[in-house]
Amino acid sequence: MLSSSGDNLLERLNLIDTIQRLGIDFMFEEEIEQILQHDYENIGPNACNIDGDIFLVALRFRLLRQQGYNVPSALVFGKFRTEEAEFREEITSDAEGMLSLYEAAYMRTQDDNILDEALDFTKKHLTAMARELASPLAERVAHALHRPLRRGMRRAEHLFFVSIYPQMDGHDAGLLKLARLGFNLLQNLYQKELKVLTKWWIELDLPRKLYYARDKLLENYFWAMGCLWEPKFSLSRYCFMKLIPIASMYDDTFDAWDTSTKDLNTNMKILFDAVIDSYDDIQEITSNEFGRSYCWEYGKPALKNVVRLYLEEARWLAKGYVPTLEEYRHISSLSTIYQWAAFSVFCGMGDELAPKELFDWLFTEPKMLVASSDQCRLMDDIMTHEFEQERGHAPSSVECYVEQYGVSTQKAVDALSNMVEEDWKIMNGELLSPPNCVPRKVLSIFLAFAQIMDVLYKDSDGYTNSATTTKDLLTALLVTPFPISS
Repeated sequence: MLSSSGDNLLERLNLIDTIQRLGIDFMFEEEIEQILQHDYENIGPNACNIDGDIFLVALRFRLLRQQGYNVPSALVFGKFRTEEAEFREEITSDAEGMLSLYEAAYMRTQDDNILDEALDFTKKHLTAMARELASPLAERVAHALHRPLRRGMRRAEHLFFVSIYPQMDGHDAGLLKLARLGFNLLQNLYQKELKVLTKWWIELDLPRKLYYARDKLLENYFWAMGCLWEPKFSLSRYCFMKLIPIASMYDDTFDAWDTSTKDLNTNMKILFDAVIDSYDDIQEITSNEFGRSYCWEYGKPALKNVVRLYLEEARWLAKGYVPTLEEYRHISSLSTIYQWAAFSVFCGMGDELAPKELFDWLFTEPKMLVASSDQCRLMDDIMTHEFEQERGHAPSSVECYVEQYGVSTQKAVDALSNMVEEDWKIMNGELLSPPNCVPRKVLSIFLAFAQIMDVLYKDSDGYTNSATTTKDLLTALLVTPFPISS
């Protein structure tokens, strides 16, 4: 189907978009890259060859940017604006086109002012027309308004699209069957991985030893599945899971620590022993699987960084100190453990995707890491700061902003939400110009971290309180298979 789409640009791009949304694009990575690279080369540096209606132009722009091609937004979408630099009202009659432009707008970087305008324009009109649309477009618009494609966890978006695709005009029965089979096969692989990890976790017995800490093995697997969902990254998911559930308990240990006692020493030893055992396991795997044993030398500073940052936050609480927002963001954004998480993922990738130079890059605090970590911390704070303060937590970014600028809590939340938007723009920009030593696939892991945060923290604290929508999503992704023959 990919090879036979020929010169029909709309058919070719629609097919690629459908394959990606159905979650089977990992089967056709080379073919998709060849088609989009050829399309980008035909466009030229000034994007003068992008033509068509708003649906096609926006779809083409989004697919190319998703693939890492820096298509200039002003040249592409300027033709749809009036002399007064406003988007033409006539395009609002095309609901599919408006939805396509809306999704494209979320590819914006800090230099894409026209996409800021496009987002406001499409959001306003799509919200107004949503109730008048017929199914399944109405459901697709409602879903996108709540969580645009760029901000959705990939597996959750696959789940939604596989569910709604049979209702769409012109859907292909063969693609649908392949998507359902692919979804079920991946689900089966995830179940096998979880079986191994659950056995290890039960034998480790940390939840009993550290009774105050959150027992979140399944929720942490949700992160592993979210940042690297493809079957070829099974080993990366394993390495991630051997460290991150323990890291979550580090966080809770410092939060529960009474600084007037020495109880931390005992609990920290329990956690440290667990980490060393996991490091030994990861080192054995990386040595046997990839013939490299240097990962351990990066594991030590990764752990030290996390503990140092947690300790600094504990000192703030003990002293009753409210840092400036800038000081807070520097310390607390990096205490999200994303550096440690990325280290664990890199260990399971091998030299082709994760050479030694990539580990070196990770410890330079690159912009992609900082932006993703900052988005995580700010979204967490916005959603949980009231509860955290009730239980005697260190100050969050909300309290820091209120203290520093003398404003209301709501104004602080609004300002921090704008900072989250800037983090998204930075991440989008970094993905268009990755460092030489960092493959785009690896860099996109940090975008995936941000997407998972949006799923878990946009409406509630779906990590701590996972018995609601998070449980439903986990059940759909890990338990319930799709019927194949319906």
